[in-house]
Amino acid sequence: MKFRALIICGVAFLALVGFSFKEDLFLVSKNMDIFASLYKEININYVEDTDPATLMRSGIDSMLEGLDPYTEYVPESEIEAYKLKYVSTQYGGIGAGTVSIDKKLYVNEVLEGNPAHKQDIRPGDLIVSINDVATFGKDRNQISLLLRGPKGSPVKLKLERAGQTLDKVVIREEIKQGNVSYSGMLDSQIGYIKLDKFLENSGQEVKDALLAINKQQPKGLILDLRNNGGGILQEAVKIVNLFVPENLLIVVQKGRNPAKTVRYESVTKPIALNLPLVVLINGSSASASEIVAGALQDLDRAAIVGQRSYGKGLVQQAFNLPYNSLVKITVAKYYTPSGRCIQALDYGHKDQNGVAEKYADSGMKAFSTKGGRTVYNGNGVYPDVVVAPSTYSALTQTLSSNNLFFEFANQYKQSHKEIGEVKSFRLNDSDYQSFLASLKGKDYSYTSSSEKLLSKFTAEAERENRLSDIKADLEAIREKMESAKKSELAAHKQEIKQMLETQIVSRYYFEKGRIEQAFQYDKEVSSAVKIFTANAQLTNILKGDGAHKTIGTPKKTD
Repeated sequence: MKFRALIICGVAFLALVGFSFKEDLFLVSKNMDIFASLYKEININYVEDTDPATLMRSGIDSMLEGLDPYTEYVPESEIEAYKLKYVSTQYGGIGAGTVSIDKKLYVNEVLEGNPAHKQDIRPGDLIVSINDVATFGKDRNQISLLLRGPKGSPVKLKLERAGQTLDKVVIREEIKQGNVSYSGMLDSQIGYIKLDKFLENSGQEVKDALLAINKQQPKGLILDLRNNGGGILQEAVKIVNLFVPENLLIVVQKGRNPAKTVRYESVTKPIALNLPLVVLINGSSASASEIVAGALQDLDRAAIVGQRSYGKGLVQQAFNLPYNSLVKITVAKYYTPSGRCIQALDYGHKDQNGVAEKYADSGMKAFSTKGGRTVYNGNGVYPDVVVAPSTYSALTQTLSSNNLFFEFANQYKQSHKEIGEVKSFRLNDSDYQSFLASLKGKDYSYTSSSEKLLSKFTAEAERENRLSDIKADLEAIREKMESAKKSELAAHKQEIKQMLETQIVSRYYFEKGRIEQAFQYDKEVSSAVKIFTANAQLTNILKGDGAHKTIGTPKKTD
């Protein structure tokens, strides 16, 4: 009798699902008819001329904007840019990055071993024209169209360097910007892999880097996922599989459509099953980065070091549309092995302004790792070892955004043929004085946080008709702030020097040198190395001893 009732319930459920599905299709069809008729009548009858393509794009964008930032329409004209951003790491070009300063176009980065490097194009070169098209005032999209093209095709550049005009003809090649930007050995016999994105072949790139490191018998490995915004879910699964046994659950994606619910398990033998592992994350580690970090944390396989990750627990899938366009749709949420979803923003519930609400820490639920440690859902992956993020003063940020570091690095390269050992390179005080001298006559004015607060306080005092009573005091405070700002070039000397060194090193040793030189200042890397070298610290973290039993305790609210 119970079995018969179960079947009846099942039939009833299927009938309801079928009815709901048919009702949804009817509503879709009904609203499509309304929309098509509305679109036609506007284009035929509106008092002014209309652009049908612009009207349609506005309607599509407004519709998708009400969902989430990751669901987007991609017309045919943007397909190549979409593939480069989300799928492939290859494009036809010369391997040079550009920056616009006062509407003039400069080379700001050259990729080692690529056509621009082979033709001795250097950071700091002014690009006057590309294929006889003047670059002055052109935006970045226009420049990309001029520089990129089929492999083997030529591009003609007119450059200016140190007052001289240079004409270059560069043959475009297939530029490969790998997912792994750096791998090698640090001091203390620790391996290091920096993974910047999870596009095509990222799993294989990490595997190749790991195999090379394994040959050097490392005592541990640091997998750096900081500032990695993610990419392809399946590549994340492959990377976790390098470190865990076969037949372990790595991630589950669950969608409203049952066809979008998929379990992903490790299916191949690992190549570094017992290698001690630390994963670095920060607030810009998202999506696939969080799958890797969350899975390795839930499986008690790696210690996570840094800051809480971004919190993107959503999965997108691309669907082809007519006329070679496509739409990328959020089809599911993903869940790490413990069963938690780390999505931070609730796009299903928005405030009156249409802004998605953040899941409150007080509403987070507890989950257990394989070994019994407590972790929580929502708001990203919380690290086992928290390292305070590096911050820069308003002065340093202004100097950078005004390209004053860039300009000084170009001058430095012209007067210094070499800089010696990259890993230990540092500017001396004489170099810093030269930088200060280069600032004369340059605009690097900025508004400090305290000045912004003072302005708000002044406005509030004026609103309450109290300004006249305290005006003299406010002026005195403002003068002291201005006086203090004059000494900030000395107060922030260390962080300014670090930014300068990064720019200068890239002129000699490209991206690889920039990464190696920065190790000496890297707090997260230093923390990871200490975990490996300190007696049993990694073991204690993964076992959940003491304070490591609970990871990221939610804040309590009344």
